[in-house]
Amino acid sequence: MCHADVDYDAPMRERWFSRSVAPRLPGLLLGLVAFGFGIALMVQAELGLGPWEALHQGISRHTGIPLGTVSILLGLPILLMWWPLGERPGIGTLLNVAIIGTATNVALPLIPEQRGTVPQLAMMLLGVVVIGIGSGLYLGSDLGPGPRDGLMTSLHHRFGWSIRRARTAIELSVLVAGFLLGGTVGLGTVVFALGIGPVVQWALGIFDPTGRVARRRDIRLLEESPGSLGE
Repeated sequence: MCHADVDYDAPMRERWFSRSVAPRLPGLLLGLVAFGFGIALMVQAELGLGPWEALHQGISRHTGIPLGTVSILLGLPILLMWWPLGERPGIGTLLNVAIIGTATNVALPLIPEQRGTVPQLAMMLLGVVVIGIGSGLYLGSDLGPGPRDGLMTSLHHRFGWSIRRARTAIELSVLVAGFLLGGTVGLGTVVFALGIGPVVQWALGIFDPTGRVARRRDIRLLEESPGSLGE
């Protein structure tokens, strides 16, 4: 079933060509860099990653391709899946694919691995907070969803699946695949799943004080099922 009553193509021109794009780019870019830096913090904490990053890490360990590069390479075919499902990208979508993975690759060698429970916990929690703040900045720009969130919303619009059903089905599958490939799944995975939604909502309250973005259909992801965001 297609939700034809939802005009989810309407913001597309606004996300590419409107005069309001340029003022929103700094927040978008800062948010994407922060997101990639937060991923690197969680990787070096070695206590568990979100579903998609666990998959990226598992693929990286088997292929030798840097984790951030795996994120970029995987984002491209996911983005191509949007078109037959009716989803449309914004400039933020393409920048999302390129910048988060690049920022992760740059940050990883700069952040030392932690030894000891307390330093690991602190770095993991900091990673979740930094990802949440980065997501708030990125989403607050309202310049297009990330490829993975766009896949979930496109399934919602094309087939009438609830956001919760689409997110749960995809992310459980991704998490299992990541675990089987050797991605790090653990306490950090649980903390990320439970904590990222509240942190992003708090960040949006700061970076989107008028609630403009929160009224977009993309932010239903936050309300219905906290999980990986921004990608």
